[in-house]
Amino acid sequence: MASVLSLTLFLSLTHLLVFSMGRELQSHPTPTTTLNVAASLQATRHVFSLSSTAEQQEQAELESAGEEEGSSKSLLTVRLHPREAVKPSGHEDYAALTAARLRRDAARVRGISARVALAAKGVKHSEMEPLIEEDEEASEAASGIEGPVVSGMQQGSGEYFSRVGIGQPAHEQYMVLDTGSDVSWVQCEPCSDCYDQADPVFNPTSSSSYRAVGCDSSVCRSLDVSACRNNSTCMYQVSYGDGSYTVGDFATETLTLGQSAPVRNIALGCGHDNEGLFVAAAGLLGLGQGALSFPSQLGSHTFSYCLVDRDSSSSSTLQFGGDPAGTVTAPLMHNRRMNTFYYIGLSGIGVGGSVLSIPPSSFQMDEGGDGGTIVDSGTAITRLQSQAYTTLRDAFVKGAQALPRTSGVSLFDTCYDLSGRASVDVPTVSLHFPEGQALVLPAKNYLVPVDSTGTFCFAFAPTNSQLSIIGNVQQQGTRVAFDTANSVVSFTPNKC
Repeated sequence: MASVLSLTLFLSLTHLLVFSMGRELQSHPTPTTTLNVAASLQATRHVFSLSSTAEQQEQAELESAGEEEGSSKSLLTVRLHPREAVKPSGHEDYAALTAARLRRDAARVRGISARVALAAKGVKHSEMEPLIEEDEEASEAASGIEGPVVSGMQQGSGEYFSRVGIGQPAHEQYMVLDTGSDVSWVQCEPCSDCYDQADPVFNPTSSSSYRAVGCDSSVCRSLDVSACRNNSTCMYQVSYGDGSYTVGDFATETLTLGQSAPVRNIALGCGHDNEGLFVAAAGLLGLGQGALSFPSQLGSHTFSYCLVDRDSSSSSTLQFGGDPAGTVTAPLMHNRRMNTFYYIGLSGIGVGGSVLSIPPSSFQMDEGGDGGTIVDSGTAITRLQSQAYTTLRDAFVKGAQALPRTSGVSLFDTCYDLSGRASVDVPTVSLHFPEGQALVLPAKNYLVPVDSTGTFCFAFAPTNSQLSIIGNVQQQGTRVAFDTANSVVSFTPNKC
């Protein structure tokens, strides 16, 4: 009897060992991967030849996408473009462009971190100092506000654009896509203060579907900061953490995305005073989880995007509806104090095929709603708590000892001189999620050029905030799908 029990126990343990090994091997990345140095540097030089080619390519790409996807009527699809594919950078070289990108990114991260920290303390947006006031003073708000006008290349609330038709007839505008915002808005005539954009500023009098929102409407009451113009028209204000803001009338309009049917009665801001915001884009399409976000107004519980290389002239798609399933899945977490952001259950980070010894609490939200990890389309560089970042960086440096080091650049403290090399092998970096799920990042998603001569930097950065952010550089080339009904975020590499 004892021998039978021993044999049974042996077989059970053997089966468990084989099963465990199978799961580990399935999600266990290889120790190294190859970075194509020559291709990355070529892309940096190509940036300065980009202009409005994105718009010229859009029709052909949309038709191609429709054929590949079967032109499903259940899908609402629009093309995505990196910023530089919409408007030339205006910088003298790639190093200057990188510096502007990183300044803009730092400003955005400071703003997001401040919002989360204040929310964790119970401070709401509506309790922060508004720029608009009530009744007769509100009618003069758009012309009475003073603030710094800063180049959009030095500020930040998003790096990827889509072409959206505003009004009827549709006026095509480039809109920034932002999973970290809820309220959508567009610059409007008459302008008290409008920044430079690629398209003519939208004039609401030219649209037959434009409708002002009343002060007593539930839509107006849903705004964090609002006021009433002439006791009838709702005014909105959205302020960003870098000091920039947009102020104007709140309205409903018809939006047309790609070749999809027009979407009517979408609440959005018609901004007459827009300070320190986005050069080139006409406004912002809010993709957060709040009640006023575009997905929420659509009633869509699923949407996905794939972000092409930021230095590329090609485009990819933003889709609403369809099957959100992906190769790697992570739980979507809820922050009761901050419903805009998409928090995910990140459990660890791997380097060279091994998961690092980082306490899981480094990535988790506390009971007060502080900390945690969000996926954000507008932040470029992934931010980690300082101790977690140090562990990750040190492991990467150890695995990349053969590469020649050089001095740091801006927020990057780990850089290499890869000039004269066509390719190099680097340690694999992977993001790990519950139940053994792992997303292996391509080398170009974490070792990035900062000039056109061969300086590459490790594209993660530390933060003093408790919040971690998975940025768009790490998301490039991966379709990221959000399924709020089932509380899942999925990642599918190479599905742009």
